[in-house]
Amino acid sequence: MNVSIIGLGLIGGSLALSLRQKGFTKSITGYDRNPVHGTRALELGIVDQVVNSIEELSDTDLLILAIPVDYSSALLPKLLNMVSSKTIITDVGSTKSGICQNVKDHPRRVQYVAAHPIAGTEFTGPDAAFDGLFDQKRLIICDPDLSRPDALELVQKMYESVGMKVVFMGSEEHDLHAAYVSHLSHIISFTLGLTVLDIEKDREQIFNLASSGFASTARLAKSSSEMWAPIFQQNSNHLPKAIDQFINYLSQFRDAIESNDPDKTKALMNEANKIRKILKEIDGQ
Repeated sequence: MNVSIIGLGLIGGSLALSLRQKGFTKSITGYDRNPVHGTRALELGIVDQVVNSIEELSDTDLLILAIPVDYSSALLPKLLNMVSSKTIITDVGSTKSGICQNVKDHPRRVQYVAAHPIAGTEFTGPDAAFDGLFDQKRLIICDPDLSRPDALELVQKMYESVGMKVVFMGSEEHDLHAAYVSHLSHIISFTLGLTVLDIEKDREQIFNLASSGFASTARLAKSSSEMWAPIFQQNSNHLPKAIDQFINYLSQFRDAIESNDPDKTKALMNEANKIRKILKEIDGQ
């Protein structure tokens, strides 16, 4: 089987390494619009070859889009026009309804499988890639009834080969849940980073007072703006509502602290502690 990957950063590179390690494919071709990434992916053994144009991937068996969601959404219709009838296309984007809507009437829509592997780090580029990123993580496949059965089977088999657990849901439902459990987390982290940088002008004091709690909460603020700005924009139907709800609870904390009401503060924290059950279930699965 010939596998081709467009985008050779953290996700695309890690997937290539894991697919090779698990024996899913022996031949991986890559393309990246940044030629430095392509050269580095070759040096690291992530891919076997790098092509100079997307058109050279028209006859591949499986084509994976591992690029920012706005780029994927714009490119997917062109790829469906270009590839052979045997080629299966899938993507790794963190939003799904926009890209699915963009190709809903395409005559070759059945060759596309909308997927979101829920895995990643705050690092980018080929040097961030590593085998094992997807192990025991979840893969969301959206609108499975719109994909050809053999396409669905191939993409599911691919991700299961690297240790992922597959879940199916609608694309709109996916984006709603992603707004609250993924995208909002990044907004909060970016906002925390901005707040601390704005208030704490003395860098030495940041180092003296910052703890592991700050580091873990602000970790996502190191994420790529090139990747996350399009995600936020693509999920504009749901993310503002999630932000409003967060602001509501943040205001409740502020008011309780400002009015010297420790009982209210404790009540809010005790309610939030219920998240332990969900996190425990996630860790156990």
